[in-house]
Amino acid sequence: MSRIRVLSTAIGLADEGGIESLTMRRLAELLGVEAMSLYHHVANKEDVLDGVVDVIVGEINEVVGRIDVSAAGAAWQQAVRRRILAAREVLLRHKWAPGVIQTRTNTSQAVLRYYDGLLGLMREGGFSYDQTHHALHVLGSRALGFTQELFDPGDGPVDAEAMAALDAMSEALPNLVGMLREVAHDDPDSTLGWCDDQFEFEFALDLILDGLDRLRETA
Repeated sequence: MSRIRVLSTAIGLADEGGIESLTMRRLAELLGVEAMSLYHHVANKEDVLDGVVDVIVGEINEVVGRIDVSAAGAAWQQAVRRRILAAREVLLRHKWAPGVIQTRTNTSQAVLRYYDGLLGLMREGGFSYDQTHHALHVLGSRALGFTQELFDPGDGPVDAEAMAALDAMSEALPNLVGMLREVAHDDPDSTLGWCDDQFEFEFALDLILDGLDRLRETA
């Protein structure tokens, strides 16, 4: 047994049953060892979560590292777009991972390497360091391929009961309810969040990248 085997098994467990299914006891059972044996390789569950983030972002780094396109001048936009969407494809295989990434307090070297590469593309495109700093704030979690949820209606489907609940709030919150009824997603489990479907993600990403390109031209 090794640390990487423990982390790989943890990722497989979370992929199958969600992050809630990842417990030290269940992990030990899958590995065929006593739970105490895990602590020779991981300090605790938080260490496991830090580790799985490193492994998954390491997978992202391998994927984006194979993208060989120029980012010079105006080409930066498509290069960055491809990098971010490639990272997203990895996360779509581990749909629970964005939630874990957002909870980490320890600095992940894998995450830092990802962002360093992203900034390198923007620098090649002509951005100043000050502009790249602003760009990271604007992109937020989108830089790594996911968005934080603005609304979280829960895990249930958008069915008649959910719509009835919206109707009950329509008098107090007419505009919000009107919007939610209009944009209700039929299959929120198909992507990384209720409002984080592929169309919405790419729509927002393209708006941001278009705006950043205008900023680049002012440098």
